[in-house]
Amino acid sequence: MSFATAATPPARAAAPARRVGGRRAVASAHGTSAARPSGHGTRAPVPRRARGDAAVAAVAAGSPPSARVALRPDASVEEKFWEWEGHRIRYTVAGDAGPAMVLVHGFGGNADHWRKNTPVLGKHGRVFAIDLLGYGYSSKPDPMVREQNAIYNFENWSSQLRAFVKDVVGEPAFLMCNSVGGVAGLQAAVDDKALVRGVVLLNISLRGLHITKQPPFAKPFIKALQTTLRTTDVGKAFFGNVARAETVRNVLREAYGDPETVTDELVECILKPGLQEGAAEVFLDFISYSGGPLPEDLLPRVADETPVRILWGRDDPWEVVREGRKYGEYACVDRFIELPGVGHCPMDEAPDLVNPLLLEFVNDYRGVTRGAE
Repeated sequence: MSFATAATPPARAAAPARRVGGRRAVASAHGTSAARPSGHGTRAPVPRRARGDAAVAAVAAGSPPSARVALRPDASVEEKFWEWEGHRIRYTVAGDAGPAMVLVHGFGGNADHWRKNTPVLGKHGRVFAIDLLGYGYSSKPDPMVREQNAIYNFENWSSQLRAFVKDVVGEPAFLMCNSVGGVAGLQAAVDDKALVRGVVLLNISLRGLHITKQPPFAKPFIKALQTTLRTTDVGKAFFGNVARAETVRNVLREAYGDPETVTDELVECILKPGLQEGAAEVFLDFISYSGGPLPEDLLPRVADETPVRILWGRDDPWEVVREGRKYGEYACVDRFIELPGVGHCPMDEAPDLVNPLLLEFVNDYRGVTRGAE
């Protein structure tokens, strides 16, 4: 199907019941009832936690919530490359029919971080896992010859994702995003609502080093450290220590709820592309990025017809769920689902739990948003 065809779909069935009093209901960790704030206005009571907890319990018990996981072999996964603005972008793809899903990794990740999801989701739709510019096996243009953060920022990654949906996917897609990839996905949804059927955020980055979140007394010290790391040999030495199998393993074991799920395969998936030429400069430029949008800036700007669902590994030590719960209060968010015992990268650590939840989201909205059924 061409993108032009997808943009003018036939009439759809009624949307799933998600709104009470004009606001989306959410499933969160709290038993109280509340509505999504849409910037300002009154709040109407809506049910919250029950559906999210029921979804997790159903998956854990072996009964996927509403999403029927087909009992057929996983879809084969193929690696491909795409040229975008003079850069070579790598992606993996699975599935040949059904709704399109684009999987977006986080900081330091790549399409292989979704290796446990792509073939399973590919049984139900067309699935694309992309390497953002600067990561994985995509091109890594030198950020040091440009103004700081001029290349590796959320607006530019939004442009990449939107061009990918237009040129490669060919129709509006659901975006499934982890960590900082979630900010890029939200930015894309804000920049062009016609391309994004919905967004699932998995432990989206809180962006704790954003300039607005830094304590006033710490700002000059943080800025000085970022500048030193970006512009001196200290930064290269720092990256050299990070880009080692032992360090990567230790970092992942800290981030995952169950350290035993950090395998040699996972370490290699993360480390190998990080040893490519240009990876150090990308790393040092991005850790100096304290500007740009926050999730709380973007969520109020998501179009009313673009649903957002949030999954959060409750044992994430970096993006703590206590802070993340506030994102479940925005009007565009239909549910906030906590995943007990899971850390920062739920799609890799707990794919048997996450895959049915991703498919449930697609099934909830495939009949009421633009794109292939």
